[in-house]
Amino acid sequence: MQKLSVMQRIYNNGVIAVIRADSADQAQRITDAALAGGIKTIEITMTVPGAIDIIRSMRTLYDGEVIVGAGTVLDAETARLTILAGAQFVVSPYLNSDLIRMCNRYQIVTMPGAMTIADVIKGMEAGGDFIKIFPGSAFGPGIIKSIKGPLPYAPLLPTGGINPGNVEEWIRAGSAAVGVGGELTAGARSGDYHLITETAQMLIAGVIKARNCQK
Repeated sequence: MQKLSVMQRIYNNGVIAVIRADSADQAQRITDAALAGGIKTIEITMTVPGAIDIIRSMRTLYDGEVIVGAGTVLDAETARLTILAGAQFVVSPYLNSDLIRMCNRYQIVTMPGAMTIADVIKGMEAGGDFIKIFPGSAFGPGIIKSIKGPLPYAPLLPTGGINPGNVEEWIRAGSAAVGVGGELTAGARSGDYHLITETAQMLIAGVIKARNCQK
């Protein structure tokens, strides 16, 4: 039931903040700014120094208010470390069957990466819960609609190239949710965390508007 709850919360929120920070402090400040803007799903990538410890501390700090996951996970061994630290979902830029099996063993939501319809089908057959379309910037929202043609039931979650100006189009095309990295967190580079909050608000508003139009 916990896994189903996490999946539902990811869908309901609609936006995953993909955090690539220089330090634990910066990662937390980005999280706080994104949360203030309405984003309650956070992905700490394994490129962040001390990522495992950050995931562990965030699970304690936010105590259920935020869904915390691990990103850029390349193998089953790293996946297990993130799960033991408290990661509630695991994201990989490619399909790794061993990684998916590890996550399913612990009943943790997994998001393998895909670029083609063949990748999407393999990811679903392997047990992926959401299929990460990456890099989204290489395709644009049209790739979602194209995949949804033959695979209308595919749970697609694109990352890369998504911003407040096009998030509605990504959702209307059939995305279950979206992952947003640099387009959301750019303000951290200059210390403008209010910009992150404003961007988060616009992204969430775009998701809500697009979903309302689909009803």
